[in-house]
Amino acid sequence: MLDELMGDSLHEECGVFGVYHHEQATKLTYYGIHSLQHRGQESAGIAVSDGKDVRYHRGMGLVTEAFSDHQLDDLPGETAIGHVRYTTAGGSQFQNAQPLVFRYHQGTICLAHNGNITNANQLRQRLEGEGSIFQTTSDTEVVAHLIARSQAKSLEDAVEEALRQVEGAFALLILTKEKLIAALDSHGLRPLSIGRLNGSWVVASETCAFEVIGATYEREVEPGEMVIWDGSGMQSRQFHSEPERRLCTFEYIYFARPDSDLNQANVHLVRKRLGQRLYEEAPVEADVVTGVPDSSISAAIGYAERSGIPYELGLIKNRYVGRTFIQPSQELRARGVRMKLSAVRQVVEGKRVVMIDDSIVRGTTSGRIVRLLREAGAKEVHVRISSPPVAYPCFYGIDTSTREELIAARLSVEEIRQFIGADSLTFLSEEGMLDVIRSVSPAGNGGHCLACFNGDYPTDLGAAPRHPYDEV
Repeated sequence: MLDELMGDSLHEECGVFGVYHHEQATKLTYYGIHSLQHRGQESAGIAVSDGKDVRYHRGMGLVTEAFSDHQLDDLPGETAIGHVRYTTAGGSQFQNAQPLVFRYHQGTICLAHNGNITNANQLRQRLEGEGSIFQTTSDTEVVAHLIARSQAKSLEDAVEEALRQVEGAFALLILTKEKLIAALDSHGLRPLSIGRLNGSWVVASETCAFEVIGATYEREVEPGEMVIWDGSGMQSRQFHSEPERRLCTFEYIYFARPDSDLNQANVHLVRKRLGQRLYEEAPVEADVVTGVPDSSISAAIGYAERSGIPYELGLIKNRYVGRTFIQPSQELRARGVRMKLSAVRQVVEGKRVVMIDDSIVRGTTSGRIVRLLREAGAKEVHVRISSPPVAYPCFYGIDTSTREELIAARLSVEEIRQFIGADSLTFLSEEGMLDVIRSVSPAGNGGHCLACFNGDYPTDLGAAPRHPYDEV
């Protein structure tokens, strides 16, 4: 899937990372959130505790833009949390950069959140009616106010009381002067893993962050679980009585880095086997297989291996297009595919090409890439998608369109094929996708959220906004 330059892709909301009790906590957190940069490029932040004081720094842009060596040196401490954010329409503001930091009668509390709270509007209205004053438009602040207003005697009890009131998806890190807390919603919609680094603990949205700092994977945070690290060590408590894992399938298909493991299943191997299954379901006679970089490369390799058709780099991504073009004008958007992607004429000219992509959202980018291959001399272009059609919006922390804008909600597969100009088009079946994911995981991998494919939302959406990212 071509990325945000074309305005026709899914965007992950955030990435979170935390360290407990390590003398290099700040720099480890910097490296951790840098490894999660693919999950958000709008802002980055780190909050650190030395046991007495909490300090923090946040900035707009990439991790390397938000922090300098001097700023990292000004954040001493042994416990830290970090955050990278992809903001939604109308929300790209410094005030929404995380971790959010609040001071209340119990001290300082910092929050870093990945996901989307679907009842944030209702909770916010209630809290404002009770006297709360909000400083941001982020749904994360709702959790902070719920904690601050709790009459519970301990922070853990206050957090548990707050989390029982929120609905939707959240992988949440909370930092105080003395504690680090990690919590996951009752369906485990967003990923969150725990690791060890010598005698220290780390927690991250993806295990690729562990590899960067030399930590070892311990386990997943379980749905409905809250994990607390403090002077007593690590404790766990369940705040939801009926947890049921429904991990977002798009973490495997698109969002997570290929070197990450989700529920003990390696993302690259999942994507590769999705490509293999795709050939089994939709074979075609062709001369070359190519993938749309970067997230579709693994699936393209799998398709080529199973089919015996040679895999080639028929499409090359330009990695140095400035961020100025993330939200271009319509004129630039129309020609932007050539700035971001180019076809290798010597590879595709006169060939029957199988183009592998991970998904089709609005269809405009797929059509431009098909035209790009044809203009480079491809004789035929057969499009194969390593996921089912995306026909429903996500309300759990992924920036998708309203249903009316999703091409698979309006058109049949044949009509989509005509729209993008391909010689043939096939999507992977829902059954095939789930068979692959479950077969790769040694633990069977539990349940998965399929809402964007079939409209079966795992939570009560209540009064969730028509567009999932109308900011509160």
